[in-house]
Amino acid sequence: MMAEGDELATRKTFRGTHEGQFMGIPPSGRSVSMGLMDIVRICEGRVAEHWSMGDTLGMMQQLGAIPSGETP
Repeated sequence: MMAEGDELATRKTFRGTHEGQFMGIPPSGRSVSMGLMDIVRICEGRVAEHWSMGDTLGMMQQLGAIPSGETP
């Protein structure tokens, strides 16, 4: 976590097991992890803006929904 002025940035990793349907993908029992970064701007003690970016492609590849092809 980093903070400067009215902005705060965090980086986290979610981990879990695919046990239920997710976005139309039937349960696979696979272990999955997804990196995520958030930046939040605080104004008068409240969240005024929130930006988030996660590795959705990597997670969908781990679930087998998208082939994980080789890098050219």
